[in-house]
Amino acid sequence: MPKYVYAFGGGTADGDGTMKDILGGKGAGLAEMSRAGVPVPPGFTISTQVCNIFFERGGELPPEIEEEIQQHLRQLEERMGQKLGDPENPLLVSVRSGAKFSMPGMMDTILNLGLNDETVKGLEAKTNNPRFAYDCYRRFIQMFGNVVLGIPKEEFEKIFEARKKKVKARYDTDLTAEDLKAIIAEYKKLVEKKTGKPFPQDAHEQLRMARNAVFRSWFNPRAQHYRRMNKIPDDLGTAVNVQAMVFGNMGETSGTGVGFTRNPATGEKEFYGEFLPNAQGEDVVAGIRTPRPIKELETLMPDVYNQLREITAMLERHYRDMQDFEFTIQEGKLYMLQTRNGKRTGQAAVRIAVDMVEEGLISKEEAIMRVDPQQLDQLLHPMIAPESRKTLQKIAEGLPASPGAAVGRIVFTADDAVAQAKKGPVILVRSETVPDDIHGMEVAKGILTSRGGMTSHAAVVARGMGTPCVAGAGALEINEHKKEMSVRVGDRTITLKEGDWISLDGSTGEVFAGQAKTVDPDPTSGVLAKFMSWADEFRGSFGVRANADIPRDAEVARRFGAEGIGLCRTEHMFFAPDRIPHMQAMIMARDEKERRKALNKLLPMQRKDFIGLFKVMNGYPVVIRTLDPPLHEFLPKREQIMVDLARLPHADMKTKREMAERYGVKVSELKKHLPELLKRVEELHEFNPMLGLRGCRLGITNPEITEMQARAIFEAAAECHKQGIKVIPEVMIPLVGSVAELAHQKEIVVRVAQEVLAKHGITDLKYMVGTMIEVPRAALTADQIAQEAEFFSFGTNDLTQMTLGISRDDYVKFSKVYEDKKIFKSDPFAVLDQEGVGKLVEMGVKLGRQTRPELEVGICGEHGGEPSSVEFCYRVGMNYVSCSPYRVPIARLAAAQAAIAAKAAEAKAELMRTA
Repeated sequence: MPKYVYAFGGGTADGDGTMKDILGGKGAGLAEMSRAGVPVPPGFTISTQVCNIFFERGGELPPEIEEEIQQHLRQLEERMGQKLGDPENPLLVSVRSGAKFSMPGMMDTILNLGLNDETVKGLEAKTNNPRFAYDCYRRFIQMFGNVVLGIPKEEFEKIFEARKKKVKARYDTDLTAEDLKAIIAEYKKLVEKKTGKPFPQDAHEQLRMARNAVFRSWFNPRAQHYRRMNKIPDDLGTAVNVQAMVFGNMGETSGTGVGFTRNPATGEKEFYGEFLPNAQGEDVVAGIRTPRPIKELETLMPDVYNQLREITAMLERHYRDMQDFEFTIQEGKLYMLQTRNGKRTGQAAVRIAVDMVEEGLISKEEAIMRVDPQQLDQLLHPMIAPESRKTLQKIAEGLPASPGAAVGRIVFTADDAVAQAKKGPVILVRSETVPDDIHGMEVAKGILTSRGGMTSHAAVVARGMGTPCVAGAGALEINEHKKEMSVRVGDRTITLKEGDWISLDGSTGEVFAGQAKTVDPDPTSGVLAKFMSWADEFRGSFGVRANADIPRDAEVARRFGAEGIGLCRTEHMFFAPDRIPHMQAMIMARDEKERRKALNKLLPMQRKDFIGLFKVMNGYPVVIRTLDPPLHEFLPKREQIMVDLARLPHADMKTKREMAERYGVKVSELKKHLPELLKRVEELHEFNPMLGLRGCRLGITNPEITEMQARAIFEAAAECHKQGIKVIPEVMIPLVGSVAELAHQKEIVVRVAQEVLAKHGITDLKYMVGTMIEVPRAALTADQIAQEAEFFSFGTNDLTQMTLGISRDDYVKFSKVYEDKKIFKSDPFAVLDQEGVGKLVEMGVKLGRQTRPELEVGICGEHGGEPSSVEFCYRVGMNYVSCSPYRVPIARLAAAQAAIAAKAAEAKAELMRTA
């Protein structure tokens, strides 16, 4: 019979740390710690397989699994010398979730299970501590009522706060046993009112209900949202950990805390964490009370502190990674409740990886594989500009929970964050965040809380997402009902309302009123530069280029390590105010002579653009795409022209001047120009412009356009060549679907290139003419197209649109439905559809290289900076990827990881061949 339940604790365990698939991360950590002799309260883990069986059977478990759970419960009772539900010597347990991948706060936990009206008396008698016993009971009813019975937590908190107010208790710990009994009575009335039934008194029934509730929490909205954000599969399921309770709320020699073996925000090697005396674990992470730095534990309980340091240092050496741990101290005795590889910011991930290599704990390859490429984006977070620090008023200071600067308008609820983020950047301001806020936290540029510490929900989730966060800014008074916050600064009170601008520095914990300016960090120095140099060693010859249209973007790309430009979109150069009139004149021209006249005015402008790019990319290739979009995009909107035509006869002189400026003509020319412009716009109107007269079709019907662009490219190349700048131009013809189209355009480019280079006496400038593979037919006939093309660059934005038959701009209207229903695993315009579009790409690479083995192949769509898509490009044999300048470091790391993974796979295959 398969095994579904695994015991741990007391120096032994049925499982170990390698069994995260079965035991979940928490269960695997508890098993491994038990094996290592760490003091772990005993218990058992119900495997993730049981979770899937639970859902397959409609919320029930087969009798044999129920019996296996009962066997392990009986064994736990024997080990503890206590029984679940025994009124004189009750066993109390915690019931916690634990998936393979850490999902902080997304699923549910119940503590103190086993308490009822009788067992609470047994606990009181056994401990001779009535306040402790009834504090445990009121906590249990609240957690069970919320998690299992579905009663909002706020309903319990109203009762609790009302009692505190009545007896004038400042802190929770000021409440007496009698106060807690009164609260429990009110809690029980609330439960009966909401459910129609008394609070469950059968401890075994409590356990069954709690277990099932934890399983169900796998599919609660916040957990599903978190999995979508982090691309965690739904079919993994969660384990359930049932563990004997230890109590941190038994007085001042007890406490609870969470910590990290290194700083999870910066990566510094420091013992880092927080604790609360006389408290249970939920008090620390929920942000209800602001905890104390873990360093203070050394003064309060030095022996416990030293033991904790020894155990956690051993765990870090054992796992060879930063550990995130939870502990409870019960009357001076330390118990470890969890260890796992800790969530960390991008800055911390890089710092820890580099430090651990230098400490001899891990290899460079392991360091590279430890950092999620997407995390590098966090290292490129802006910082608040020095001038803004001088001009803006600092209104508060909290804990630097997640680094980076964030500037946005204040919102006070997660729902408002989602709604307002569509209009501009928002900062989510809360007393403390709760797991149900996850959708608002995802869209917010920054998070600010008045309560909670460095390990609160807000801090942990923000760090995982790379969102700047300031937590525990206690000076702030936040009124979420009125949607305002106030703070005392000097001798006056400042009040900020929803919609006001605010700026956060998550690296220092500072909060500023107003809209700060930000500056970008320098990625070319320090720990990041060292880490990226290692990545480049493993990446080898696989290149990373950038999509850049102007010298400024090219400079950013080079600073981030780009090895050339993989896509320069020339049409972007034509939208500048000084060029659009010439472009429109070219479009309005009725014959080739007029078109050439307009193009001749654009030629020197284009040449100047290319000179700027070639200078920045000295010695690196520059792929220049000839004009791609439909011509109507350069003309005013048809509706605007019609409105202005109707208004013109009655317009005053001010309005006419505005019209003349809009159309780039004199006021006296409007009457003639507008009807002609409208006629031309209507002539150019297309039912589906994306599949109309654009790309190579423009160059074929108007060859003088391609000719002008080729001349600008090679005149710029010749001028730079004479200045000693190494120029490597690669001219790319877009939207090719047949070899004949490419041959037509290539002939023009080569003829102009030869003419220009000969005129300047240049014989040693190498260039290539290739095409963008973005039409499915081009991929299917790539062997033919490679007869003319010297390189391919896959334009996967359009290739995805044409393969799926979905407009990129319209997909957003139904994307959520498709991704929620798992029709698409993820947005196909963000993550390459390897099963569909990927097959066309792979086919195109193979066919092209059959004809031309030395064919250079790259990708220049948005997918070029997405890690899984980069890995695919490496696997199918491309030479490079190209992406936006700010994603270049991400692509460099993803390529290095792809190379390391490929090498490991080859070694494994070789081992199997020789075995």
